[in-house]
Amino acid sequence: MRRLYTFLALAMLLCVGCEWRLNSSEDNPDWLLTISRYDRIQSLYLTTGDFSALQQMKTEYPQQTRTLIEDVLRLGQVNDPQINRKFLGFYQDSTLQTLIAEAQLQFADMKDVNTELSDAFERLLKELPDICLPDVYTQIGSLDQSIIVGNDMLGISLDKYLGRDYPLYLKYGYSQRQRETMQRSYIVPDCVSFYLLSLYPLPDDPELSQQQRDEHIGRIQWVVNKVMKRSVFNTPYVRAADHFMRTHRGTKVSQLLSL
Repeated sequence: MRRLYTFLALAMLLCVGCEWRLNSSEDNPDWLLTISRYDRIQSLYLTTGDFSALQQMKTEYPQQTRTLIEDVLRLGQVNDPQINRKFLGFYQDSTLQTLIAEAQLQFADMKDVNTELSDAFERLLKELPDICLPDVYTQIGSLDQSIIVGNDMLGISLDKYLGRDYPLYLKYGYSQRQRETMQRSYIVPDCVSFYLLSLYPLPDDPELSQQQRDEHIGRIQWVVNKVMKRSVFNTPYVRAADHFMRTHRGTKVSQLLSL
C-alpha cells in the first residue's frame, strides 16, 4: 500500500510539473454540466503536502474548501491560522489515505459519470425549465455525506462510491442495503435526488408523519427514475407516485413535487 501512495504522489506531481497546475476538469462540448475534479487537487495536497496544490484549492475552489473543512469535516474555521495543519493532519489517518488512493484509482476517468449526469440534467430541465444548474465537483470526504448540496453547488464524495464489496465498507459495518447504493452507478441518481430535495424540501413541520415523509421522498425518486430512464428506486411510495401520474396525465412534475 505504501508503494501505491508513492506512485500516486509522484504521478500527480508530474502532472503539476508538466502542466503547471493540476487539470481540474474533463471538458466535453457536448456536456451540459462539467464535473470539476477538486478531488485531484485535494488528493495531491493530502498525500504530498504540496503547497501549490493548497493554494490552488483556496484560489480556484474557495467555497468547496470552506464547505469541506467547516461543514463536512468540522475542523474549524477556514481562516484559522492553524487550519492547514489540522486539515493535512486529519487525513494522515491510514484509513483516509487508503480511501484517497482507492478513489484516485477508481475515478481516474469519470467521463461516463459526466455524460450520464449531463443527460439526466438535460432531461430534468425539460420537466423543470426554471431550475438553475448547479456547479458540480468531486471531493474526498471521510465516509460521511455522499452528496453535499448548497450555495448553488453539488459536491460528490467519491469515498462513498467505491463499490458494494469494498473492504473498508465491510470493515466498518455498512449493511448490505447501504452498500448496494455505494457504487459508481448511484452517483448520478444520488446527485439528482439530493438536488431535487434541496429544491423541494420536506415541510418543516414537526407534525409531519413518517408516511408523509416517505411519500415525499417517493415522489422525488419517481422523478429520478424518469430522468435517469431506468428504475433506480423501487419502493411502494415510488410505485404510488407512478400510479398517481398515470391516472392524472395532465399533472406536471413540478406539481407532483409540490404535493
